[in-house]
Amino acid sequence: MNQTVIQLDQVSKQYDDQFAVKDLSLTISKGEIFGLLGPNGAGKTTTILMLLGLSEPTSGSVTVCGIDSVRRPIEVKRRVGYLPDNIGFYQNMTGLENLVYTAELNNLPKKQARERAEYLLEKVNLTDAAYKKTGKYSRGMKQRLGLADVLMKNPEVIILDEPTLGIDPEGVRELLKMIQELGKEEGMTVLLSSHHLHQVQQICDRVGLFVKGHLIAEGNVQTLAEQLFDSATLRITVHASPITPELIRRLQELEQVEQVQVVKSGLEITCYEDISAMISKTIVEMGSALTHISQKNFGLDEIYHRYFEGRDLRESS
Repeated sequence: MNQTVIQLDQVSKQYDDQFAVKDLSLTISKGEIFGLLGPNGAGKTTTILMLLGLSEPTSGSVTVCGIDSVRRPIEVKRRVGYLPDNIGFYQNMTGLENLVYTAELNNLPKKQARERAEYLLEKVNLTDAAYKKTGKYSRGMKQRLGLADVLMKNPEVIILDEPTLGIDPEGVRELLKMIQELGKEEGMTVLLSSHHLHQVQQICDRVGLFVKGHLIAEGNVQTLAEQLFDSATLRITVHASPITPELIRRLQELEQVEQVQVVKSGLEITCYEDISAMISKTIVEMGSALTHISQKNFGLDEIYHRYFEGRDLRESS
């Protein structure tokens, strides 16, 4: 049975007559990498602040590692490492000195602090910059140092708020890989907040979709697609000639087909399961030449376009 590490039960946060978060219930298990996905202003950061005990919910309960975040926030902070979207370091100190200082604040013995700092600097590929002052660090280097910093006290949970903001694509790939590897190696639970679809999809075990303070769906990408697209989660692309109204009608009549759409390159067929062989056979039987057929499951990009941009869930993208 999975051990629950983060639990939010009917949590709301209200400012005057506006809800930043409304009736949020969410469970995250030990060792899981969970992504909070949503546009800016959706309520992701407000949720994180309530988890850390930095903001009190208007209603509902929040527990982290079995500890009430409202009543015992200091104990929660001892177990959680938090990387905000804009991390700051003492710029006149080196990367190593910053990490050792963090360790001292968390009552780690000096020898142990230095050993762990050197270990983590190696893990985040900053060994060569260990004695460089952080004022000279790039944005990507600071984010990697920030990841090492939140790991210094060996937390049970790490919370990362938009950790890839302002980093170049190569730096993003490196950072995401580090988050994934370190999370698994250190056996920690990771909560990652982002509005970048592909980044969340790359490393998260499950994703929660936030819209205007509401968690509208949660699960892995396949589960989300099934929730939001009535189980028709497979798109088959076909290149064939000629494409006739009769061919489209025959394909539409196939039992597992939800929709057939004419696109510039040919046809896009939305299905409930993979019936590529049946589609190929139908095309040939109708006298058309099949030159290409491929398939893909709906990803977070389709979910984003259909939900966050306010489109009808049954409307084709």
